[in-house]
Parts: sequence; structure tokens; C-alpha cells
Amino acid sequence: MHVFVQIPCLNEAKTLPLVMEHMPKHIDGVDRLDVMIIDDGCTDDTVAVAKRLGIRHIVRHNGTMGLARAFRDGVDYALKHGADIVVNTDGDNQYPSERIGDLVRPIIEGRADIVVGDRQTDTIKEFSPFKRLMQRFGSWVVNLAAGTNIPDAASGFRAYSKRSLLQLNIVTEFSYCMETIIQAGYKRIAITSVPIVTNPKTRKSRLFHNIFEHMGKSAGAIVRSFLMFRAHSVFTWSAIIPGIGAAAVFIRYLTFFFAGQGRGHMQSLLLGVMLFIWMVISLLLLIVSEVLRTQRKLEEDELERVKEIAYAPAARRLWTDDGGSAPAVSGVSVVAVADTPATADNDRTDMKEQQ
Repeated sequence: MHVFVQIPCLNEAKTLPLVMEHMPKHIDGVDRLDVMIIDDGCTDDTVAVAKRLGIRHIVRHNGTMGLARAFRDGVDYALKHGADIVVNTDGDNQYPSERIGDLVRPIIEGRADIVVGDRQTDTIKEFSPFKRLMQRFGSWVVNLAAGTNIPDAASGFRAYSKRSLLQLNIVTEFSYCMETIIQAGYKRIAITSVPIVTNPKTRKSRLFHNIFEHMGKSAGAIVRSFLMFRAHSVFTWSAIIPGIGAAAVFIRYLTFFFAGQGRGHMQSLLLGVMLFIWMVISLLLLIVSEVLRTQRKLEEDELERVKEIAYAPAARRLWTDDGGSAPAVSGVSVVAVADTPATADNDRTDMKEQQ
């Protein structure tokens, strides 16, 4: 079992040593534990500090690309280097590194594929009553959209199995947290949470300037993710409600019409026609959304197979032929030392077993 801990960083030279101070050296049931940072356009000494701390794996962005892109690139690198579990924590030392073993335990034991660290936001002193309320409300909305039961949907302290990462596709530009929960619920990926206690706040968030900006961006991410997978629910109700309204209005108009009073109730007829047109348009959009949902499902199944091939042990040698680092993509570069001979032997053994 190979665990990769990834730490997205944006100028975290001061706090990165705190994150690494309690980083576990060994986890029961884990054969290998690696730590990686994603340099999201750092302008301080974060990379130099990481190297001094013994971090061997570094993914670099030429500029700041955001948390979602940092998560995506980190996962890609980890899977190309044989990760079975990817843990995400923050470079500001918000999350307790010593709890990583507890975070991955449900995955090791086969009880879940995604584990979210529940910050127990009601106990965080730095959160105002309004922010605590919004955190609870946001988690409720996400769980409602996803059909899950995660107390802290916004927590970035998470562990993902390789199986879940092959199925998830991050498309948002803000934060992957909400999107992955909604996808997990839709794709029936087993997800659970473990309670944690956060460390004292070291700096302000760089994802947003205030709670209202965070609420707006989070709401946008939730709506987009919900519509991506459950647009048919919206259009179904959008057809049912005006359909019932149109039927009621038409019945009312016909009642007056047969009573010889139809001319005095033309407004009802016009309203019924408008509701009927609304219903027809919603039904057409429902058909389109169903076709797109089927097409997306087929494309995601195909993409999952492509990922399985790309991240298979036999393919890892292609990613590490340049001395241990995965190939760079536009705006992204990677730095890593070559795998140890023992790791190379393990890869060859895996390939023989597959053959």
C-alpha cells in the first residue's frame, strides 16, 4: 500500500515546517509513505524549505492556477508514481498531520474510498456564529444535492483511494471539495468522515477575501456540479409544476366556457397557454439533458479505462524514464528523485503478475 500526501502551497515557507513536524513516518498497513508539495506559483522560499525538510516530490506551476488545478496536478503526479491512496492537506498547518493515519484507515480497511476530515466547525474559535451557521447550511445543501451525509463538506483534509480518483473528474476552477462529494454521491462511491481538531489559524484564506465571496463561489460550484449530474431532476419538476398549473387553469376556463362565460375569462386561457408552453420547453430540455447524461456516462467510463491504462504499473516506467519525474504539461513542471531500486523491482514484479 503506497500513500502519497500532497500539500498545495502558495508562499508557505513559514508554515510548511509546522505541517511536516507531525507528519507520520509510518502508518500501519502502509508499505510506503511519500510527501509532495504543489508549488502554485510561490514567490518565497517554499520550495527551498521543502527540500531542506526532505520532501522529494515537487510539482511546480509557473503561476498561480488555483486550488482545484493544484489538486488535479498533484493527483496526476501521485498516480503516475504508484499511489494507492492520495491524502490532501493544506500548507498553512490548519489540519493535524498526525491524524493522517486515522484518515486513511477506512480506505485501508476497505470501508470507504473517500474520507473527509470533519473539522467540527461548531468548536472552531476563529469561526464567527454566522460562519458556523453558513458552514452547516453549506454542508446540508451539498449533502442534499449528493445524497450523502458528510458533516463538513468544505474540509480540505481528505483521503482518496486510487479507485475513487479514477472515477472522479475535476472540472471546477475554484475548489474541488464540493464537486468531489457531489460526484461521489452520484457515482455511488463510498464516502465517510472522521472527526478532527484543527490547529490554530496561521493566516487568512487566500481562496477568498470574505465569507460572502466564499459563499458565492461555493454556491456556484454546487449548482454547476448538481446540474452536471442531476439536471434531469430540475427539468422534471420544471415540467410537472407548470403542467399541473396549466391543467388547473384550462379546467377553470372550460368550466366558464361551457357556462357561456368564456369571453370574460380570456386571461385564464392565456395563462394556461403560457404554462403549457413552459411545460413543453421543459420536457424538451429534459430529453436533451437525458441524452447528454447518457453521453457523459459513456465518456466517463471510457476516460476511467484510459486512466487505468495510464496509471498501471506497466505505464509508470513511461512517466519516470527521465529519472523519476513525470512529464511536464503546459504551465506545470515536476521535480523528483528517481525511484529507489526496491521500488523499480516492485514495479517489475507488478508487471509480471499482470502478464
